[in-house]
Amino acid sequence: MKTTDRSSKKKSPEYAMEESSLRKLFEDELKDMYWAEKALTKALPKMIKNATSDELIEAIENHLEETEGHVQKVEQVFELLNKKAQAKKCEAMDGLIKEAEEIMKNCDKGAMCDAGIISAGQKVEHYEIASYGSLCTFAQILGLTEIRNLLEEILDQEKSADEKLTEIAESTINLEAVEVESEQM
Repeated sequence: MKTTDRSSKKKSPEYAMEESSLRKLFEDELKDMYWAEKALTKALPKMIKNATSDELIEAIENHLEETEGHVQKVEQVFELLNKKAQAKKCEAMDGLIKEAEEIMKNCDKGAMCDAGIISAGQKVEHYEIASYGSLCTFAQILGLTEIRNLLEEILDQEKSADEKLTEIAESTINLEAVEVESEQM
């Protein structure tokens, strides 16, 4: 059975090229998430304004505060990379934000709009979870332990925000939305 000596591979020119390509992908994805987090600091207040559930408003306000911290953490990551913090438009997040705005525009205020805000919010959270999960893996492979730890802190907060939205949806909002729908029939 043939085994591969990873230490010799690490020293090969091919490995160096693979690593630099992964580093470039990592930095591009980081720029993408920097734009996404900054865009969310503008989008979340709109969700707060349109939400009616006190519990949902509080959850979004808390996550807005976390998101502002995420912007700072991503800036820290750029510093650790000795790079200028730079944003690259995240088309996916832009689309998710536009979709959330459309949902809020087309819903009557109340439980139905709150249910739509939760749905839109969870789509955002799932995108962020996937993105930060990938960034953590890239950082780990590239040996960027301190950066991985910072990104993992963001990832954990994104997962918590998603869980909180699920909890709110299941405990009150979705049930209230069904009741409103039944009354309208």
